[in-house]
Amino acid sequence: MRLRSAIAFAAIALAACPVLAGEIPPDQRRSGTSFMAPATRAIQDDDTANPGMLFALDGEKLWNKKIGSAGKACADCHGDVAESMKGVAARYPAFDKAQGRPVNLEQRINLCRANHQRASPLAYESHDLLALEAFVAKQSRDIAISTGDDPQLSPFIEKGRDLFMQRQGQLNLSCANCHDDNWDRKLAGSAITQAHPTGYPIYRLEWQTLGSLQRRLRSCISGIRAQPYDYGALELVELELYLMSRARGMKMESPAVRP
Repeated sequence: MRLRSAIAFAAIALAACPVLAGEIPPDQRRSGTSFMAPATRAIQDDDTANPGMLFALDGEKLWNKKIGSAGKACADCHGDVAESMKGVAARYPAFDKAQGRPVNLEQRINLCRANHQRASPLAYESHDLLALEAFVAKQSRDIAISTGDDPQLSPFIEKGRDLFMQRQGQLNLSCANCHDDNWDRKLAGSAITQAHPTGYPIYRLEWQTLGSLQRRLRSCISGIRAQPYDYGALELVELELYLMSRARGMKMESPAVRP
């Protein structure tokens, strides 16, 4: 509710701002960490204080737990997570040949559960799915994002970019109005970042829990008073894909902490 009120409060001011040059040049791109207060940054940087690490620890247990009718654990197929999952989160969403479309890391986890463990999928934003995602993503810390290298992803990246630039909702705002044109400003006292998803899943102090990138996107879409897409919708995956591809070269920080 606080985010929605803040966006509504600032909508007129943002809409009145002149249209700027467009996308942020690569040499000016900054992680959301650089916009945080030192105290919040210290929480993220200390694994003993970062609450997202509690989810990653639960994810480690789930990684080694045999489940489903196949009686398999993730470790049975993938072995040492530090080796097999190193850099994986840095290239998702990735193209899935069987589906003919990109899937994000959460969807990949559920596909593995269904196809290899013969287990039911985990619900979006459930503790177990976020824990597994956090544990896998943690293995890519400090690795440069490489999402978008696959040429099969090009049309989906373009659709994600179109959605990022599209004005929508009762407030008639686009993602770009805030995160490209006004990233050096404030929104109701809070810093407007550049929307680079380097740390997902993240622990938001506002949420008091870990959350996915799709949760954040849906929250923003609701904030501009538009109808949010369902979790797992292709449109959200395409938007994720575009955001990750434009953050290419930036380092992963998962699980990150944000205000």
